[in-house]
Amino acid sequence: MSVAGLLSEWSWGGGGWVVIGLGIALAYIVFGIAGFGTALVAGPILILFMPLSKIVPLLVLLDFVAAFGNLLPSRRDVAKPELLRLLPCMAVGCTLGVIFLLNLKSDLLLLLMGLFISAYAIYSLWVKVRPAQLSAAWAVPMGTVGGLFGALFGSGGFLYAIYLNSRLPKDAARATQSALISCSTVVRLSLFAIAGVYAELPLLMLALCLLPAMALGLWIGRHLTMKLSREAFVRLVTWLVLASGIALIGRYLST
Repeated sequence: MSVAGLLSEWSWGGGGWVVIGLGIALAYIVFGIAGFGTALVAGPILILFMPLSKIVPLLVLLDFVAAFGNLLPSRRDVAKPELLRLLPCMAVGCTLGVIFLLNLKSDLLLLLMGLFISAYAIYSLWVKVRPAQLSAAWAVPMGTVGGLFGALFGSGGFLYAIYLNSRLPKDAARATQSALISCSTVVRLSLFAIAGVYAELPLLMLALCLLPAMALGLWIGRHLTMKLSREAFVRLVTWLVLASGIALIGRYLST
C-alpha cells in the first residue's frame, strides 16, 4: 500500500498539512528550550484535525525520539536517587492516564485539556515564588500526577520540573528531567502498544511524516537557547498556551 493510501484517513489538504507541520515545529522549538511542553503547544492545533486519543500517542512517538536526543549529551549529570524516587510513581500515573484516555468521551477530554493547559499557563504566569526546597515526599504526588497528565494530556513535565528545580542545581535538574521524560515516553509507548493503539499503520506513517518538522523544531530550539532568554521565550509561549486553552473551553461550551 502507498503512503498516500495509508494516510487516506488524514485528508486535510495542503493547508492542513502546513498548519500541522508548523504546529509540530513550534512544539519542538519549545521542547528544545524548556525540555517539555509539546502537547501544550501542539495539542490545541492538532485537535482541530484529529481526536485527542490519536494526538497523545502520536506525540509520544515523536517525544520518544526527541527525549533521547536531549538525554545523551547530559546523562552524566542525572541525579539517580531522585530519578529512582520518581520513576515508580510516574509509572503508576501513566497507567491510570492511559486507561482514562482510552475510555473517556472525546468531548469531556476536550474540556479537561482546555482546563488543564489554562491552569498550567496561569500558574506559570502568575506564581512568581517557587518552593526553595520541597521534601522528598513530594516525589509521590508530583511523580504520580505528572505521569497521569503525561499519559492523559501528553505533558506532565512541568510537575517534574517544579519538583526537581527545588531540589537540584540547574544542570542536574535538567538532566534528571530529561531522563525522567525519556523513561516516561518508554512507559507510555509500551502501554499504548499493549492497548493496540500502534496497530494502526496510518498513525505510524503520520509520525514518520512529521519527523522532519520535529527535527527542525529541535534544531531551532537548541540554537535559540544560545541567543534568547529561556525565561522570556517560555513566558511568551505560555501566553499563547493560555489563549489556546481558553479557546478549547469555549469550543466545548459552544457544542
